[in-house]
Amino acid sequence: MFTLEGEVQRGVKPRVGISLCLLGEKVRHDGGHKLDRLMTEVLAECFEWVPVCPEVELGMGVPREPIRLVSAAGGDRLVGVDSGTDWTDRMSAYAEERVTQLVAAPLHGFILKKGSPSCGLERVERHDAAGLATNDGVGAFARVLLRRLPALPVEEEGRLSDAYRRESFIRRVYAYRRMNGT
Repeated sequence: MFTLEGEVQRGVKPRVGISLCLLGEKVRHDGGHKLDRLMTEVLAECFEWVPVCPEVELGMGVPREPIRLVSAAGGDRLVGVDSGTDWTDRMSAYAEERVTQLVAAPLHGFILKKGSPSCGLERVERHDAAGLATNDGVGAFARVLLRRLPALPVEEEGRLSDAYRRESFIRRVYAYRRMNGT
């Protein structure tokens, strides 16, 4: 029978990707972080973190111009708010390579930053040509992660504050690890 205590006592923790800002690293566009104590004080007992920050790893720097999703005819674009710099192709290439590395790690789950134009899982703000926003986008990195690893347990940090969702996510991560023999 599955028990979290039993799984944790067995030794090696599952490897879970996590948006680096949630661990308190100052990697956000404004030089800040989004430290989430649930991640660092509770879930860190269950998982080995594999930190990822797509913007920094892509070379965008800290601090940096904010980016946003912009809807376009060929699909959403990742664009600098002030300069209009289009990061879409570079982010797509980076995300493909980074997900390949994560598969080899191996990876058993991922916790993404809510609302992020690169890491948001759902309801990410997306702008049209007139500048009007809707909340129906998916972050550019998250989109590649979900496409390449459709069975991987993935969640946003905010949803994990709900005890039921958190327990479900933990169970899915451990089951994924057992199913994949890693």
